[in-house]
This record gives sequence, C-alpha cells and structure tokens, in this order.
Amino acid sequence: MTGLKKTIPAIAALALLGSVAMPAMAQDGPGAGKTIKMAQATWDTGWFHAEIYKQMFEELGYTVEGPTTLDNPPFYQAVGYGDVDLWVNGWFPIHDTYRPAFEASAEIIGAVAAGGALQGYLVDKASAEKFEIKTLDDFKRDEVKEAFDRDGDGKADLVACPPGWGCEVAIEDHLTEYGLKDHVNEIKASYSASMADAVAAYESGEPILFYTWTPNWTVNELKIGDDVVWIQVPEEATDENAAAGIDGCVADPCVMGFEANDIVPVANSGFLEENPAVATLLKSASIPLEDIFAQNAAMNDGADKPEDIKKQASEWISGNRDVVDGWLDAARKSAE
Repeated sequence: MTGLKKTIPAIAALALLGSVAMPAMAQDGPGAGKTIKMAQATWDTGWFHAEIYKQMFEELGYTVEGPTTLDNPPFYQAVGYGDVDLWVNGWFPIHDTYRPAFEASAEIIGAVAAGGALQGYLVDKASAEKFEIKTLDDFKRDEVKEAFDRDGDGKADLVACPPGWGCEVAIEDHLTEYGLKDHVNEIKASYSASMADAVAAYESGEPILFYTWTPNWTVNELKIGDDVVWIQVPEEATDENAAAGIDGCVADPCVMGFEANDIVPVANSGFLEENPAVATLLKSASIPLEDIFAQNAAMNDGADKPEDIKKQASEWISGNRDVVDGWLDAARKSAE
C-alpha cells in the first residue's frame, strides 16, 4: 500500500508536465491563493464538463492544476489519498467497483447529470431486422457471427471498452455470464478510433455491433432508432432490470444490462471541508445532457483541440451566465 501511495503522485506529476495551469481570475474570491489539483477521465466526451467546472473554479479565484488525465483506478486511489482533489467524471453505479479505493476519505458530491446516462449494446437497424437480433444471445448463431465478423476470426466483432474503464469490467462479466466468450471478439483499442472504424463500416453497408453510452458523439453520428437500435442482454425482464420507454430499443421494457448512471463529481473529503465554496458549487451545478451531446458532436466534427474545448466551455458559461452566477454567488457566500 505504501509503495502504491508513492506511485500515484509520480503518475500525476508526469501527467502535469504536459498541462499548463490557467492563472486565477484577477478578482478576489474564496479561492484566492489556493490551488485545486483536478483530474479528468480518459474518455474525451467528459472533457467538456471538466473544462466548464475548471473555469467556474477559476472564477472563484482558484488556480487549477490540470485537469490531469487519469484512468479510473489511479484516479480513485489518488483522490482517496488526497494526491488529487477531485474530478467531475464519476459514473455511478458502474464505478461502484472503485468505492473501496476512495470512500473512506473521498465522496460523491452533487451531479453533473443525474439519471440520464444510458449505456448498452447497439446493432445497425438493418442487420437487427434482417437477422431478427433481439439479444446478445443471437450472436451465438453462425449466420450472425459470420455477418459481424470483420477480422475473419470466426467471432462477431464488438467495439467494447479499453482496459481500465468501468464498462470494460461490465462487458467482460456479461460475455462470461451469458457464455459468449467463444462467439464475440471484444475490440479494446482506443474507443474513438474503434468507433470511427465502425461508423465507416456502417457507411459501407457492413453490420456493426458496439457498446456505447450517452452522452456520446456516437449517437449523433448513428441515430438511435434510425441507423442503430439498442439490443438486450438475454435475461427475462423484471421490475429491477428493465427500463420502460427507451427510444430505439428492440423491446419495451428494455433489458439493457446496465443501470442508468449519474455523472457525478468525486472529491477528497478533507479538501471539501477546507474549501466550502467548492463543495457548494459542486452541489449546485449541473449541465443539461443535450448541451453535452451538442459539444460531443462538434468535437467529433473536428473541434477537438484543447483550445476548442476551452472555447466551447467558456461559450457555454457565457450562454448560461445568469444561472452560473447564481451558483458562484452561493459558493462565495458559503465561504464567508
């Protein structure tokens, strides 16, 4: 444990070499003279809201280091140790597996987006109809595997999640539980690159199978209900595992295999106690999912450089100035 604790700061220090901390706002505020060590997730669809929160912290007078890009395991260990103060890229309950690493000294606080983060498996609509695909179990059928086998290994290709992501563990569990390891090949390379390849395959008329989540640029590129459909995991629907009214699912209610997640900040508890303005802001602030969708689509269209994301975040703040000022005013008052 001691060796791990020494490793985490080294990881963060290396990552910070490539980042430039923005100067604190000229105005006085509860964060004047203080620094936030901020992290962000490896999935770029979460960088927009990370940048929005960073800029709001700066308006409170804080200097923000980072955000340092970290995989889930090192982040949750680092925030537990206090080597990193926070991020706004928690996904729960899918990140529940990391609770033992942080919950004794860090906490979930507030919500960037509550309950709207769906995730599951999708198939192009034409293939779902042609092969009557309803659940993952259909990928045990030879004709389905052959149609979705793009690398010639005899298995259906599934765009899955890179190592270290919470969804990687969930997908592995599904394929094992449902006896699909001999029938489905998981593609665990860079998610964005793998999905770009899948989109190109779809546009060439090839069948595709992929995991995704919302908000995500994939559902702007491949419209759910028109281009692709949610399929189910092979379980009988119950009140506990099924969700009604999911647009674009092959069944209603839909057994997606994943609960709807909250996108949430996770912060070190000691840091929050010392910085009530940050705690108040995290409890108050949120970002509409449709705004995250729109930014993710723009990013996928090429506006994906760090300066683009900073501009998108600042424009969002400007466009929501009244509500943002309300959050900031409450944060300032809490520190008095």
